[in-house]
Amino acid sequence: MTHPRSTRNAILAMALGAFAIGTSEFAAMGLLPYFAADLSITEPQAGHVISAYALGVVVGAPLTSILGARLPRRRYLAALMAAYGMMNLLAAILPGLSALTVTRFLAGLPHGGFLGVAMLYAADALPREKRARGVAQVLLGLTLANVAGVPLAGALGQGIGWRWGFALPGVIALISAGAILRLAPRVGGDPDARPLAELRALSNPRVLWLLAVSAVGFGGLFSVYSFLTAAMLATTDGPDWAIPLALAMFGVGGTLGTWGAGRFTEILGSTRAAYLSLALMAVTQGFAALAVGDWVLMVLSSFALAAGAGLVIPLQTKLMDVAGPAQNMAASMNHASFNAANALGAWLGGAALAAGWGWSSPGLVGIALTAAGAVVLTLALWSERTAAAAAGCAR
Repeated sequence: MTHPRSTRNAILAMALGAFAIGTSEFAAMGLLPYFAADLSITEPQAGHVISAYALGVVVGAPLTSILGARLPRRRYLAALMAAYGMMNLLAAILPGLSALTVTRFLAGLPHGGFLGVAMLYAADALPREKRARGVAQVLLGLTLANVAGVPLAGALGQGIGWRWGFALPGVIALISAGAILRLAPRVGGDPDARPLAELRALSNPRVLWLLAVSAVGFGGLFSVYSFLTAAMLATTDGPDWAIPLALAMFGVGGTLGTWGAGRFTEILGSTRAAYLSLALMAVTQGFAALAVGDWVLMVLSSFALAAGAGLVIPLQTKLMDVAGPAQNMAASMNHASFNAANALGAWLGGAALAAGWGWSSPGLVGIALTAAGAVVLTLALWSERTAAAAAGCAR
């Protein structure tokens, strides 16, 4: 039996990896004006670097699940985090836009596989009734990145050069890889595992429905958050520190919300917790729409947006119950769908602004996407019950 302290230390090592991922992913958005200027490109061109990372996450989730099916989770996680660290360091070192775009794509490849399997490890290391708590502990690294890692990377990028903003998470990722190798239990892999069997998760209707909930329902969060800074600049005359404060409050809210989501998933169960998360997201997005024009309320709305966005924990917990032997693939694809939600929400929020609907419109788009996520979740449950009833009749 694994000692509780060993389990805790291993989860902390994986949470450090999640911290590196969160720092790299979100800091890149803040560093965009700096590397655009340094590379003599327009900001829309620099945006391709951000898109390349998201594409890497989507491609890498199934790819790493197949390649790592037979590896012990300890070695699999350490290898992914080491690769992540190296790609960030190469992004900081290699010259030119092409090199930056390619290294950001390659950095995205380990993202979903690492976070998905790290959450599985943490959940399996704890008693069944505390699985959601294990998932939350890994995700806390991701949310804490917005409190400390992203501001630090941004300060380095602004003060001594944008490349340091990528070097920082690169170094943290390598430290995490070494800590995982040292602290995680030496459990062997499954030599009988069939890598292509992981693809069965993508033909499992129960898995696909839940991934659709994530891809649609989470889009509402990104519809608002993607344009928060721009909305504050366009509609308020707050102090210079208002925007950094809003971004930091988003991180604080996400940290508290992740902790809370783990607890109420344990209490309510994954289905009820998912509905509660969607309801909270709709309320906070409505508040964000009403807050536009008042910088104090917009800072508070940034905190509320993140605090209410704990949907990933009940969805991940429910995925564990329906994925069967394709646990790695399902967990990794959950993060791929999260990045798809990022793209969907930002695109629809931007379309609403381009249509002239005003700076409150991303919040209204967010409510619509969150409501759509609730509809998809209801359809998922209906499909599950229909299939169960049909199987019962067949017997």
